[in-house]
Amino acid sequence: MTDESDWEKLPVEQKCEHKVWKARLQGYEDALKLFQRIDDDKSPEWGKFLGLIKNFVKESNAVAQLRSLEAALAFIEKAHVATRTVGEVVSGVVNKVFNQPKARAKELGSDICLMYIEIEKADVVQEELIKGLDNKNPKIVLACVEVIRRALSEFGLKNFSVKPIVKLLPKLFESREKAVRDEAKLLAVEIYKWIRDALRPSLQNINALQLKELEEEWAKVPQGAPRQNRFLRSQQELREQQQVEAAGDEDDNETEDLPQQVDSYEFLDPVEILSKLPKDFYEKIEAKKWQERKEALEALEPLAKNPKLEQGDYGDLVRALKKVIGKDSNVLLVALAAKCVAALASGLRKKFGIYAGQVVPTILEKFKEKKALVVQALQEAIDAVFLSTTLQNVTEDVLAVMDNKNPSVKQQASLFLARSIRVTSPAVVPKPLVKSFCAAALKQVNDSAPEVRDAAFDVLATLMTVAGEKAVNPFLADLDKTKLDKIKELADKVEVIGGKKKAAPTQSSASTVQPAPEAPPPAQPKKTPLPKTTNVATKKTKAKAAAGARPPAGKGKNVAEAKEVLETELSMEVCEEKAAAVLPSSCVQQLDSSNWKERLAGMEEFLQTVEKIDRSEMPCQALVRMLSRKPGWKETNFQVMQLKLQVVAVVAQRGNFSTTSASAVLEGLVDKVGDIKCGGKAKEALTAIGEACTLPWTAEQVVSIAFTQKNPKIQAETLSWLANAIKEFGFSGMNVKAFISHVKTGLKATNPAIRTAAISLLGVMYLYMGSPLRMFFEDEKAALVTQIDAEFQKMQGQAPPAPTRGSAKGREGQVEGEEAEKQDEEEDDVADMLPRTDISDKITGEMVENIGDKNWKVRKEGLDQVAAVISEAKLIQPTVGELPNALKGRLNDSNKILVQQTLSILQQMAVAMGPGIQQHIKPLGIPVITVLGDSKNMVRAAALATLKAWVEQTGMKKWLEGEELSEELRKENPFLRQELLGWLAENLATLRSVPADALLCVGPLYACLEDRNADVRKKAQDALPVFMTHLGFDKMKKAAGKLKPASKDQVLVLLEKARSIMPAKPTASGPTSKPAASGPPASGPTAKLEPKDPAKSSPAATAQLDSETADKCPPKNTKPTEEAKKGKSGVVLKKPSGKGKDEEDHSGPIFTLIPNKKELRVKEEKSLKILKWNFGSPQDEYVEQLKAQMVPCVVKWLQEELFHQDFHHHIKAIAAMIERLEADNDAIVSCLDLILKWFTLRFFDTNTSVLMKALEFLKLLFLSLSEQKYHLSDLEASSFIPYLILKMGESKDVVRKDARAILGMLCKVYPSSKIFPYVMDGTKSKNSKQRAECLEELGCLIELCGVSVCQPTAAKALKSIAVHIGDRDASVRNAALKTIVVVYNISGEQVYKLIGNLPDKDMSMLEERIKRSGKDSAPSLTDKAPSTSLLCKPTVDKPTKLGLLQTQSALVQATHQEFSLDLPEDLESNLSVLKELPELEDCNLDNLEPLDVPEFKTNSRFFAPVYNIDADPAVRINMLLSKIAFEDIHTSMDALIQMTKEFGKKGCSEVVVKTVNPFLNAALFQLRLIHSSHLANRRVSRRDLSKLYCCITTSFSSVFESEVLAQQASSGALKDLIEGMLTVLSDKRVNELSDGAEVIRSVNKLMGLLLLKADQTNVLGALLVLLQDALQNNTISEFSDLVMKCIWRVTRFLPDIIATLNLDRILLDIHNFMAVYTKEKLRQFPNSLPQRTLKTLIITLCRLTGPKIMEHLTLVQDEFSTLETTLKNVLKSQGLMPAKENVISGTSCNPEKQQEHHGLKVSGSGVNLEKRIVLQEHHGLTKNMRLEEADKPSSHTSGPASSVNIDNKLPFLLQDNQALACSQNPATSVSKSTATLDDIKRRLQLLKQGR
Repeated sequence: MTDESDWEKLPVEQKCEHKVWKARLQGYEDALKLFQRIDDDKSPEWGKFLGLIKNFVKESNAVAQLRSLEAALAFIEKAHVATRTVGEVVSGVVNKVFNQPKARAKELGSDICLMYIEIEKADVVQEELIKGLDNKNPKIVLACVEVIRRALSEFGLKNFSVKPIVKLLPKLFESREKAVRDEAKLLAVEIYKWIRDALRPSLQNINALQLKELEEEWAKVPQGAPRQNRFLRSQQELREQQQVEAAGDEDDNETEDLPQQVDSYEFLDPVEILSKLPKDFYEKIEAKKWQERKEALEALEPLAKNPKLEQGDYGDLVRALKKVIGKDSNVLLVALAAKCVAALASGLRKKFGIYAGQVVPTILEKFKEKKALVVQALQEAIDAVFLSTTLQNVTEDVLAVMDNKNPSVKQQASLFLARSIRVTSPAVVPKPLVKSFCAAALKQVNDSAPEVRDAAFDVLATLMTVAGEKAVNPFLADLDKTKLDKIKELADKVEVIGGKKKAAPTQSSASTVQPAPEAPPPAQPKKTPLPKTTNVATKKTKAKAAAGARPPAGKGKNVAEAKEVLETELSMEVCEEKAAAVLPSSCVQQLDSSNWKERLAGMEEFLQTVEKIDRSEMPCQALVRMLSRKPGWKETNFQVMQLKLQVVAVVAQRGNFSTTSASAVLEGLVDKVGDIKCGGKAKEALTAIGEACTLPWTAEQVVSIAFTQKNPKIQAETLSWLANAIKEFGFSGMNVKAFISHVKTGLKATNPAIRTAAISLLGVMYLYMGSPLRMFFEDEKAALVTQIDAEFQKMQGQAPPAPTRGSAKGREGQVEGEEAEKQDEEEDDVADMLPRTDISDKITGEMVENIGDKNWKVRKEGLDQVAAVISEAKLIQPTVGELPNALKGRLNDSNKILVQQTLSILQQMAVAMGPGIQQHIKPLGIPVITVLGDSKNMVRAAALATLKAWVEQTGMKKWLEGEELSEELRKENPFLRQELLGWLAENLATLRSVPADALLCVGPLYACLEDRNADVRKKAQDALPVFMTHLGFDKMKKAAGKLKPASKDQVLVLLEKARSIMPAKPTASGPTSKPAASGPPASGPTAKLEPKDPAKSSPAATAQLDSETADKCPPKNTKPTEEAKKGKSGVVLKKPSGKGKDEEDHSGPIFTLIPNKKELRVKEEKSLKILKWNFGSPQDEYVEQLKAQMVPCVVKWLQEELFHQDFHHHIKAIAAMIERLEADNDAIVSCLDLILKWFTLRFFDTNTSVLMKALEFLKLLFLSLSEQKYHLSDLEASSFIPYLILKMGESKDVVRKDARAILGMLCKVYPSSKIFPYVMDGTKSKNSKQRAECLEELGCLIELCGVSVCQPTAAKALKSIAVHIGDRDASVRNAALKTIVVVYNISGEQVYKLIGNLPDKDMSMLEERIKRSGKDSAPSLTDKAPSTSLLCKPTVDKPTKLGLLQTQSALVQATHQEFSLDLPEDLESNLSVLKELPELEDCNLDNLEPLDVPEFKTNSRFFAPVYNIDADPAVRINMLLSKIAFEDIHTSMDALIQMTKEFGKKGCSEVVVKTVNPFLNAALFQLRLIHSSHLANRRVSRRDLSKLYCCITTSFSSVFESEVLAQQASSGALKDLIEGMLTVLSDKRVNELSDGAEVIRSVNKLMGLLLLKADQTNVLGALLVLLQDALQNNTISEFSDLVMKCIWRVTRFLPDIIATLNLDRILLDIHNFMAVYTKEKLRQFPNSLPQRTLKTLIITLCRLTGPKIMEHLTLVQDEFSTLETTLKNVLKSQGLMPAKENVISGTSCNPEKQQEHHGLKVSGSGVNLEKRIVLQEHHGLTKNMRLEEADKPSSHTSGPASSVNIDNKLPFLLQDNQALACSQNPATSVSKSTATLDDIKRRLQLLKQGR
């Protein structure tokens, strides 16, 4: 009892889990009562049982089981959270309930399953029940079948899918258990009720007896369609509706309820047949004996007749069958091959569409066979093939054969066309197709063969039925009444498939086979499913057509044609009678009077009468023919002639004016077009006739007449009238081919007025036709093409005006959808107008074989031939023979270059073929999408560009039809998925609607949401809102119901998120509209302000223009897809400005800082994942790649400006970048590589304004980078410098000057030695100006940096320079000679050895120039503008305009600011500016007071300012700093002495502290000036140079003696300072000075002070950068040796300064060094000193910091960095060392491990360590080590002299040699500074003994 009392007190949920079955029983009962009491389905009580329900159905106790199932059923019925339990609960029911003996338990289990279906979990329930069918327990199988049958019977086919069940039925019929077989039979009967005959094919293979029993049961099934009697929770409205219907008339319901048509194809398993073909199939089918060919076809036929075939590559098979059909002489084999084609098409259905284009033309041509057997087989084949494609795709092929000479071909083609139209929805029969079909059929209506005529009538009747009379009648206006009545009679009998009428078979169509939209199953060929076109739609179409109401103006482009009046030509007598009936008799008599006044009076009366006559009573032809009575159109009086012309205009406007009437007057009107007085009236009359008879007809007649005239003015004015008329009427229906011919004639005219008018007409045509128009004029003369391009450029960006006359003038009143439809139609019209070439005969079999050849070179030749054919044809027809299949094979080519070439050809085909390319979407477009899965970035980019070109021509909807896109998305390729999803998201956003097949992509889209690849998931999430826009949230949610529970929950969350950000559908007038060729113009107050013509403004006004355009014309904020949507018109639709995106604020940041993005781009380019920026001229793929890379880094509006086609937008973009240069400084640096690449594109522009603006920005940019001490990367340099050097050959001086200036600035952010090779390459140019400028620049580089700057070696470089001495161009020769002379001034006679042998003539020129250079004055700084820019370090504080740096006002203002050294290019000229007095202003001279005029010292080299410089310390110091950089030595020394005093004062002021870096820059500039100029100039006193050296070093010492001042020195300044000091030490010319030794001692002292007092982080970083630059030639020079010794010196200080170091920066510098000089590179040096120096530094840092050093790698972003690996190895080696005192250093050390790390393993005896010392002796590293003063003799005299010199010059570094000897313990120094080499060896011996 105690136990029972315990569990009774438990909560209900705990009772249900109790071990005692009674407790559980009580719990189930209590739970059932609780569930019945809860009314709220979202009550929290439900959550308590959420995890228990699965245990309810698994109850093992038979007594408690019933209660548990009842409770579970109640929970599922009422709880909102029950849907979460479906999988586990149903699985429990199947496995634990269905095997129970109690019928009640099984019933409850079935109810639970059905309840889950009711709460919309049918898919999961079905999945679990299907699993139960595989159970070994027959009871479970039986119960599952029964539940499936109940579910289908109660919920119906829509809610419970039978597709997976049908496939399992044969297996159930084979069960051993009779009960299972009986239940399976009941299930089959139930399924038959819902899908009828679609079930038969799946059960054809069961036992014959069972099948017979089934047939008997099926025969008993009532004919009416079954209805569901149980509804889902979401179908309550349907339930109520069905109840209402049930209460109505039962008879009505019976007539309306029809069995749902289901296609059996869906239930069939696909059969793979390609592998089952005989191995010799392809050999036999091409055999010579017809019996062997027959064997092959007979083997194929049974395989092909499988009702459903598996998708595969049937290309070879189809081509073989096509060959048999087209070329086999045996008609039996032709018929057999046709049957095989029909079977393949029926088995593959839509998947056969990619092969339809191959077989349709062949079948149509083969209809010439007259045997009925063959014809019937061909009909069945072509009908089956048509169902796999679309009407548009076969149109070209059908129309091509309808002109065939063979009547059988024409007849069968027409009959096929009629059958195809009958199964086509009216929505997919566009008006252009109706026009083409009618035109082709009308030609055959009068054919001599009656069967051809009957077939043509059949086509017209079918068109009238499907498309409607309104669409067809305008084209039947010329038919007589008898034929028209016959067409209408046939139209009433035509049966549209799915309609209710039955066509009476005619004689011509009696033998034809009506195709069905879907291929019927073999068992029931007569049962055809309903097509998409229903009878309701047909009725609506006919109702509209029969309404008879006149359509509104502008609706339908052929309204004018429909109104055209047909009139026969009347005789003159009849005309006079009709005219006399309406005109006064006096008027008629006066018309031919000889008195002009009477004729004038008669014409006035004529005009007044005509204006009053009604339209119906006006005899137009008679009236206008009366005007031609003598004198007729030769009237000499202009007043009479003007009235005549006016009468013609009035008659045309007010009467039913026909083309017959127009023909009577056009010649006279054209003759008067060129008349000065009457030309205007003549043009008005022509316009009126154009409105009455349509402009296309009128224009063609007028232009033809005009070009028969000899008067050039008539031709010019006619073309001018036509240009204006096109703007008024629009371009629809124009005969483009004829106009192009006339325009070409006009362009060849000698009269300039005709040529001008022709070019203007071309400009108007360009508005409507776009870029394809230019193709027809590429063969014209170059000058003419230039004029045409200029005219097209004017029209660029403009939209064609809205038509104001003709059939389109009412277009403004159209609704949005109609407007969009009209635009699409007009674009199709323009595309149809373009004359296209048929290249099918040029695509030869040999060419196709070459494309498929095994040798890649032959394949490439074939592709080149194809590209040449397309390029030559320009515009081509869609018929291209076997080319699509050949190109498709190359898309999978192993050679990626050929893949890219194929994509380029496909892109070329899209442009050349136009909209006709849409028939190749399936065979070629889908394979292009497959290429998106390629691992190469370049290939994917090319594929995207190809898709973009195709979509521009085809639109996006065609791509979404069918299953192909969804199949591509299912492929688990991350590249394919992310690229395809991005492409879909971009293009779907521009559509107003999508086909129903787009829903097929949703499933794969959900799979992408769970892809392993993060990029795929991101793209899928971005695509969700776009899909939801078109499909709707409900459909997307329903599709998610098929997912697994875990996946579904995640997807639903994403769907809700996407729902909140779902964009609105684009409208016709929005950015998704078609190209502007058919869009409305931006006119009136909302029109866009056009910028001024840059050609009319000077370059000087560019800045002003920029500011004006920036203020008045904000950059157009168009959509990113706008350029992609530029269609054939080539222009973009202008949007009204108004209040919208065009006025959004552009004041924010324009560049985005993305960490590590630049490094990622560098890595991708190095690994060739993207295109390397290297080209002769920019190609589209480079521009597209740059555009894609800029998307995340640049704001949207700026990117649109950067890549706009109009150069004005480029200027605006550059102006914006100049404005934000300082504000977005960090972001600009982060995307500097992209910015420089974009400017290289501008270097190829021909517009000077853009070029000058670009150069202006670049100067400001590099000034800013120089201030920041930024170092340009190699990638940035290689993608910019070569293209900058191209501009050094520009014809304009100002451009060359700016390019030189920028190159000079580059030397401050990139090593000169690396710039040198680029400039050397520039000397190889064919441009003489570029060669000369590059040679001069080389001279400047050598003069500044010495001969060591020459790369790869001085000898090779100078030999290449010396070659130009013999150049034909004088400027090149002079530049080469000047450069060699510069080398001579530095190296002396050694220059002859370096340049090698020269021709005698060249050598004599060089010697003469060297002699003359000796007589001339020493080269001054002012003679070399570029060299000045190389020397100086501009540090302008806030450069906003470059002009401020070059004006007097800027120089005066600079004296008031903090000093910034900015020496202009021409120092001498700028110094003279300071001597000029300012301009005087007008003022009142009456009240002048006396002024103190300062003394003007004309002899001084520097002009003292007019203000008191002592008043302001900052001004005084700035003036001193400016003097330091003067060329005059004495002025510079005075300034240096004064600055030394300033630095020596105690408690330096803030002004002095801030001037440390400017001072260092100025002094270093003077130091460089000494080496580049003064030392080479013998006129400069050597003593003065020594004093100047001492002044410089003393002033430097004064800075570094103060700890406060020393810490102010930046890393860049320290680098330059150390470089300068070490250069002094290594310059032999310094030793030649009288006080050279003193100079070297002072430099030694300074270096010791610098290394001790300056910021050690900056010092170490500067040394590493210097070492990196010094080791470029893979040799260890004297300079690099000095740098390494400095590093050793700093390494000794590390134990004392480690706490003050910024280890993050130091490790970054080490990483950069190791990235340039890898272990392999370091091993290439003559000795291992660089490698050991670096290792010693690393080991020291590791020993001092320990494992914590790994935490300082924050700035090293390279995941492949070798530094991290090295640090780990070092730490590991040290971690293994025993804690033992080192004999030498007194610290813990393991020499063996340490030396092993350095590459020298120390043995137990220490022998190898001694070898290392000997090795160091060999390299002179430990020789001549001196511990006394530099002038004391050394105890070791052996070794190279250079070692002696170095040690003499660097006594402060001598102790570092000891550190070299003991590098096994680099963290410590030798304890005694007086140790010798013997001491070290002795201590090493002690170390060995201790070990």
